[in-house]
Amino acid sequence: MRRSTTAATALLLGAATLASAQTYQRLGTCPKLGCVFPPDQTEFLAGQLFDIRLEVHAPVNGSEATNGVPDEKFTFCIQGGNGPCEDATKFFKAKEPALEKWTFQYYEDLFARDAKTPTVVNVTSKAYRALSLAQPGSYTAKLSYNGGGQTVANWVVRKPATDRRAKNVLFFIGDGMTQAMITAARLIAHKSINGKYQSLMQMDQMDNLGHQMTHSIDSFITDSANSATALYTGKKSTVNALGVYVDSSKNSFDDPKVETIAELFRRRIGGALGIVSTAYIADATPAGLCSHTRDRGQYASIVTEYLYNATFLNSTFAWPTSCQGPDVIFGGGAEQFIAGTGSPNGTDFYKAFQAQGYNARQKKGKGEGWFMMSEAASIDKMMHVLDYDRALGDLLELDNTIRASIAHLKEIGEYENTLIVVTADHGHGFDVFGGADTKYLAAQSTDRKKRDAVGVYVNSGLSGYTVAPGSLPNNQTVVFGSEGPNFPVQWNPRYTYAAGFGANPDHRETYSISTKGPRVPATAGADGTYVVNPADNQAGFTVEGTLPTDEPQGVHSLTDVSVFANGPGAEAFKGVYNSIDIFFKIADALALGRTDGT
Repeated sequence: MRRSTTAATALLLGAATLASAQTYQRLGTCPKLGCVFPPDQTEFLAGQLFDIRLEVHAPVNGSEATNGVPDEKFTFCIQGGNGPCEDATKFFKAKEPALEKWTFQYYEDLFARDAKTPTVVNVTSKAYRALSLAQPGSYTAKLSYNGGGQTVANWVVRKPATDRRAKNVLFFIGDGMTQAMITAARLIAHKSINGKYQSLMQMDQMDNLGHQMTHSIDSFITDSANSATALYTGKKSTVNALGVYVDSSKNSFDDPKVETIAELFRRRIGGALGIVSTAYIADATPAGLCSHTRDRGQYASIVTEYLYNATFLNSTFAWPTSCQGPDVIFGGGAEQFIAGTGSPNGTDFYKAFQAQGYNARQKKGKGEGWFMMSEAASIDKMMHVLDYDRALGDLLELDNTIRASIAHLKEIGEYENTLIVVTADHGHGFDVFGGADTKYLAAQSTDRKKRDAVGVYVNSGLSGYTVAPGSLPNNQTVVFGSEGPNFPVQWNPRYTYAAGFGANPDHRETYSISTKGPRVPATAGADGTYVVNPADNQAGFTVEGTLPTDEPQGVHSLTDVSVFANGPGAEAFKGVYNSIDIFFKIADALALGRTDGT
């Protein structure tokens, strides 16, 4: 229906802002006024469940302004290979979905944001739920609208593996872990004598090495939610989204979903499922295995999906797959389980899991195998606050866990049956560029003189972390500290590594460990922007920030991240590939694809 100028003005003043990133898009992956989700270039596992969301946009104002009336009679067809383009209801044998309508607004660029002049967009939409494509090959999805407009999405269903090679999968994720961090962790935990390391990281000793590209579907940089979506579903998505493509509606639970590797494992194999994290268990990386929402901050709802499924949160559509209540959940975040304001509807979810989970545990895992994801979350969380030592400490804990897991799998006779994959979800712009004499730095009175404490090239020296306290870094005796081998002998030597970050707020640097707990590098000033925290690294020199002044922490980077793999199917992880390929490689090792329509 046509909207008047008065109505449009009211919408401009009253609608909620959708976009706030510097790419300022009307809607990611939708450059035309017709939107198809899954978008062009999407690849599917045969038989993987997914939703389709169609949208037709009619901007009221701005550079794309039309008459503000979106087409209500748009059509949608699917073409398989060289066949005819059939109406989607016929092609999928699905019911015609109801027409939906809504309005959203966004800023076209930074000038529009500063002027507070958003663009208003009226929308008509339909959503098809819980569909699948069984036959490998190419498909073309065509949305026709506005008397001649057309948006085309080319999809591919990959040919699935037919032989199951792995009985079990152990999937380690070092959140935010880059190769530069692994190298730095090796430097502080493993003794080098005359250029030769006397021991190695467990990751150094894995059989297969690859690299994966972490970028998002509609921006260079990813967060832990849409990067988890890529790893777990084989689909790129938008920042903050878990297991969905982001549409333009206001509802956080109606976005088009994609079946995850955990849901597929439960539905196809029925084996045991474990989720482990050093973060709170509703955080993005663990949550991405079982959750479907465009807002990773919906913690209570995420916990609900662990036990139930997406249909429990939105009964208006079907989603006949879920994690069916993971058998093992280890992590923080008790506030989402204890009855109170943080739990779903104030429910005691310990009792809810007890009521259903114990019976499920007895029924599952009887020879079908298991899938476990284990996340080292503090690598990322400590890198964000520029607390490099604590980040590298968590990385070393992860490496030691991999080592212990391999030993345990061999002990119980399951090593040859288990695919082990170690990777990250994204990176940070961290690296080591030299060494630092922290005693000299602290003794200087000016910032410029403090910087003389940094040694580069030949003056970078050797690792002070792998010698006994009081010894010089060039001491060649191999010793162990209180934590044993594979960890630093000491955490606070005089001679430390000097590291930096590619994207950081204003802060002070001493290159020494923070002895009073995790760092808080920047705090809000009088105007609300972030400035150097006067209580942090008081003996250090000031490092000017490189980020917008409303950012209190460091942010993620574009870098590719390493992938390490052992076990059946591990050879597939060699090379350089997209993050979505991790999903397909694991799915093939488990033979989760199906061409029989189930």
